[in-house]
Amino acid sequence: MKNQPRSIGLIDCNNFYVSCERVFRPDILTRPVIILSNNDGCAVSRSNEAKALGIKMGVPAFKIRDQVKEYGIEVFSSNYVLYADMSNRVMSILSEYSPIQEIYSIDESFLDLTGFSDIAERAKEMQERVVRETGIPVCVGIGPSKTLAKLSNFIAKRHPKSRGVFNINRLSPKQVESVLTNIPTDEVWGVGRKLTTSLSEFGIDTVLQLRDADVASMRKRFGVVMEKTIRELRGEACIELDDMASAKKQIINSRSFGKSVGTIEDVQDALTHFVSNAAKKLRDQGSIAGMMQVFLLTDRFRAEQPQYCPGVTIPLVMPTSNTMTLQKWALAGLDSIFRSGYLYKKAGVILSEICDASSYQGDLFAGAPENSKIMQVFDQMNARYGKGTIKLSQDGSRQSWQMRQEKKSPEYTTNWDELPICF
Repeated sequence: MKNQPRSIGLIDCNNFYVSCERVFRPDILTRPVIILSNNDGCAVSRSNEAKALGIKMGVPAFKIRDQVKEYGIEVFSSNYVLYADMSNRVMSILSEYSPIQEIYSIDESFLDLTGFSDIAERAKEMQERVVRETGIPVCVGIGPSKTLAKLSNFIAKRHPKSRGVFNINRLSPKQVESVLTNIPTDEVWGVGRKLTTSLSEFGIDTVLQLRDADVASMRKRFGVVMEKTIRELRGEACIELDDMASAKKQIINSRSFGKSVGTIEDVQDALTHFVSNAAKKLRDQGSIAGMMQVFLLTDRFRAEQPQYCPGVTIPLVMPTSNTMTLQKWALAGLDSIFRSGYLYKKAGVILSEICDASSYQGDLFAGAPENSKIMQVFDQMNARYGKGTIKLSQDGSRQSWQMRQEKKSPEYTTNWDELPICF
């Protein structure tokens, strides 16, 4: 009996941030919509209608003001709380269709569909169910490897006949060649702009040409990752699904301020908030950190202003995930690098030397790593009643540094005061 080919599905939400906004604003379903990045800086998500008007990904908001006015483009600030909650709902539904799921990003999920006899029906059902229960449209790409699943998803999005589902496993070798010869190399997972240029210099401009390239010479020129990519394009699953998210070895929490700040009190307020977020991520993955870095940045785009970008590394005597301890050391680090007379645009904290809290072995005299029960109470209450229900007094209390979000929509699904009301 012939072995059934590997079937990996990649489910990708269409224009995810835009789709989240449209769920609660049906009046903009056919209008051009764009979502702006932090501090309303540039376009990070665009509806198909906005793309058709020539709005490019990453274009600064100030450069398209005339187009926004001329074409009546609906503009939103990023609403990350809403997007995260909608993502969790989508991923929860998808998890029911395979015992192996890898959540790749906020809007993408891999599923291992190998062994199912009803793959076509299953793919269509998950697509219909996600849009029915969340309002988010998705496309499904299926292939024998993750790279081919991504390419299949690309085809599903762009070819109306696929109706949002494409399975490259069902094509004959000749049909596969026909498909791959019409896709440029920059659509291959992991092939960016720089690599695309280098490949073009080798006469490789299409996915088919990349698939059929000599593996040994390509590995010698571009490294082992390129070899894996080529083998994946040939149907060999070289990149396995990871159904358990691995613990991060470094946690960074930082943000550009909505406006520049010059007082240490404002920077302290922002930094303690970032530390609180980073510490929560540590506890969520059952880890503790032994090293902390604190950094500040002035606005490099304001050349007329004095520039100062300091940083300090703080080895922790005992690894910890306790927010209070981490905030204490972060503020001590800030005191050592802060200088008056500068306008700061960004601050952040980096936690490193991360290890498993349950298996840490300290030195003979230091004792066990700190594990404060008060942090457990913090996390339990915030999980039950909402993020920020209980926090330390200095954690984001001043608000002067907060992001600029002049066009932010309500947090429809997570804030009782902003729940949508139908009449």
